[in-house]
Amino acid sequence: AAELEYESVLCVKPDVNVYRIPPRTSNRGYRASDWKLDHPDWTGRLRVTSKGKTAYIKLEDKVSGELFAQAPIDQYPGIAVETVADSSRYFVIRIQDGTGRSAFIGIGFTDRGDAFDFNVSLQDHFKWVKQETEISKESQEADTRPKLDLGFKEGQTIKLNIGNMTSKKGGAAKPRVSGSGGLSLLPPPPGGKIAVPPIPPPSSTAIANHVTPPPVQKSSNASSADILLDLDAPASTSKAPVSAATDLWGDFSTASSAVPNQAPQQSNWVQF
Repeated sequence: AAELEYESVLCVKPDVNVYRIPPRTSNRGYRASDWKLDHPDWTGRLRVTSKGKTAYIKLEDKVSGELFAQAPIDQYPGIAVETVADSSRYFVIRIQDGTGRSAFIGIGFTDRGDAFDFNVSLQDHFKWVKQETEISKESQEADTRPKLDLGFKEGQTIKLNIGNMTSKKGGAAKPRVSGSGGLSLLPPPPGGKIAVPPIPPPSSTAIANHVTPPPVQKSSNASSADILLDLDAPASTSKAPVSAATDLWGDFSTASSAVPNQAPQQSNWVQF
């Protein structure tokens, strides 16, 4: 598996300064002010790569790309990479060669943004390593747990209670409409029209019960205008009153006056 792992580049910075640093005599941390910042011991290019879960800080020549030193990093923050106490642009890294020897050197960036990118690239890589470790751990724990057998045993059945049954067309069953008198009427079919029942013809009994209004007496000396006005005039008082129970025009008969028919004036036409 280690042979199949490929190396990926996390960060590249073209300018980096390398300093020889004095040994640390106390636990107060490194300070960049103790270094000769104006006279770096080496200047080149920095590349941060990763292979598997291990990150590498490689110091290379700007022109030829020849490797000057390399610092493998197993965790961050850690002893392989430390920040200084008085600046965010300088770091102390532990370089190693192929024989297992190691040494601590100081590196620094001229631009503060380059130092920020260098720091973030290492943080992102080891954040990914932590997530991969947690995922693999959870998968191993899941493999060791007893698996649940959710299959049906021989002769075992299951019963489903479906509350709302759908119709054949896929729609929900429509509730019945309750009419007057406690009768349940089905709703009309979709898209159909409700037929209006025909009006029955009047029966002979209804025609017989219909009472026509009494004729209106006309005066012999009435003019043609009187004839038109007499159409709406009430019946004469000489007629015998008709009972209200049998006369449908009784309300109109009560409005008649005792004044004899006279020739209508011009104002009566306006009232009409």
